Amino acid sequence: MCGIFGYVGEERSVPLTVGPALKSLEYRGYDSWGIVWRKADRLETVKKIGRVPGSFAFDAISRIAVGHTRWATHGGVTDANAHPHLDSTGRVAIVHNGIVENASELRSRLPAGTVFASDTDSEIIAHLLGERVSAGATIVEALRA
Repeated sequence: MCGIFGYVGEERSVPLTVGPALKSLEYRGYDSWGIVWRKADRLETVKKIGRVPGSFAFDAISRIAVGHTRWATHGGVTDANAHPHLDSTGRVAIVHNGIVENASELRSRLPAGTVFASDTDSEIIAHLLGERVSAGATIVEALRA
């Protein structure tokens, strides 16, 4: 089980916007937490093991952010296994609630040499989407494929 929160709107403080929402979703996953936001033309992340803190040691301003609380099912409780996960280019980020039952099969569809930053089944989704986007698909087309 996991908690997921997304924000799209006016530029706001990411920790002040997403942080309280994640704290309220902590009962859905308290092994780790993470946040991704858009900064200019790139994605930034913070990922930590443990409970969602009452205050954050970082600040960021963004119009879009996604937060995740994790209850580990695949892969140990580590910062690297906390969500969100990025594809190899750092242009696609995902959070996920559930188990990817065919993770081994999907992993075999990725190009040889694809570098994984975690031991989770969820990261495969980011890489599959990233491959399609890198090949010219829009994110919507990649999601539908």
